[in-house]
Amino acid sequence: MTAPDDHNDDIALVGEYALHLLDADSRAAVEARLREDPDLRALLRDWDDRLVRLSDEIAEVPPPARVQAAIEARLFGPEAATERGAPARVWAWLFGRRGALFGAAALLAVALFVAPMAMRAPQGPMMTAEIAAQDRALVVEARFDPATGAIDLTRTTGTAATGRVFELWLIADGADAPVSLGVLPDTDVAMIRVPQGLREQMQGATLAISDEPTGGSPTGAPTGAVLAAGTVVAS
Repeated sequence: MTAPDDHNDDIALVGEYALHLLDADSRAAVEARLREDPDLRALLRDWDDRLVRLSDEIAEVPPPARVQAAIEARLFGPEAATERGAPARVWAWLFGRRGALFGAAALLAVALFVAPMAMRAPQGPMMTAEIAAQDRALVVEARFDPATGAIDLTRTTGTAATGRVFELWLIADGADAPVSLGVLPDTDVAMIRVPQGLREQMQGATLAISDEPTGGSPTGAPTGAVLAAGTVVAS
């Protein structure tokens, strides 16, 4: 069992990863753990979901004219505030230093999210599938969370052919045709959200991966070879 302190450390670590605050070596170390640790991937998914909701709640509000003029005058001199095009220049200057602004936002996000996530109740039963080719040239481990509708995917072997992509399909028990869940990114670790209407069909369903042109199947059905498949079971 993971100790509470270790869990809280992982929450903070994944938060720094999600906010791009880690150096290259630390980021690579986290990505290596993500490939092996489904619980860490669940924490990353939580961070992503919360950050998306935070950005949705923040409306763009232009600064008052007097504030904008004062900033212009301090940065570029008293005459700058009256020049045509000055507003565009000052905001371009500020966002040219977006690293510092982003760092401040990141610290706020950590303060807002780490404590609630540390107290988050354990998730419900998960479902898993090994999506594998017969010769195991392509193997993708899938972990589905019914509570959120997210499938965490970890590719352990196999790559798409040049100019081609992998597309994930759901074949529900008794269904007449497969339903696309989306094109897989060219990364070892990925997450795909299952549409609400399909989540109840996951238990006992088959997940399959087909070889498709860039952008995915143009027909709504697999057009290339079905490379790997696996059954979704409760874990």
